[in-house]
Amino acid sequence: MITGFLFGLTYQMNYSYKGKILISTPDISGDIFSRSVVLIVDHNEEGAFGLILNKKNTNMSARLLTIFGFPVDVYEGGPVENDKIFFINKGKKITENFSEINDEYYLTEDIESVVTGIISEQISVEEIKVFSGYSGWAAQQLESEIRKKIWTVVDVYNLDYTLPNDHHLWKNIMQNLGGEFLLWANAPEDISMN
Repeated sequence: MITGFLFGLTYQMNYSYKGKILISTPDISGDIFSRSVVLIVDHNEEGAFGLILNKKNTNMSARLLTIFGFPVDVYEGGPVENDKIFFINKGKKITENFSEINDEYYLTEDIESVVTGIISEQISVEEIKVFSGYSGWAAQQLESEIRKKIWTVVDVYNLDYTLPNDHHLWKNIMQNLGGEFLLWANAPEDISMN
């Protein structure tokens, strides 16, 4: 639930967007980024790396059920390297192979440590979020897309990255931003129908 979160728009250039949320601007392309909420995990002069927080991948969820032996929702991290699995872990560092997102969340590809952590009850399934693939941008590509208003950069405080979010997350954030964002939030998914 998004109620009670604090929001702030970020428009700075030559700035690291690490830890920020990207909200896609509605368009008629209908691609994977349509109505996406993307967490920027890393951003520097070489490019950016992010994960889509609100699009489930039912096929990959079924595949991981056979591997893990218990149900786990898998999300579309993005269109790059869909065969790779990434985990956001909340709280404890369960492996030495991780990237820090912030003081509370960590990213890892170490599937063995995650599965072992769950089986040994060091972590619960609720403390992780699983992604297939990632969203990537070359040097200055993300900055260019932000200038073209393809993305709105937002600070969303107190958002739990491991929650089972769906398509409502995009709409809820848009509604909370108000103004023209409120119009976008209430537009039909296919804006050519508007």
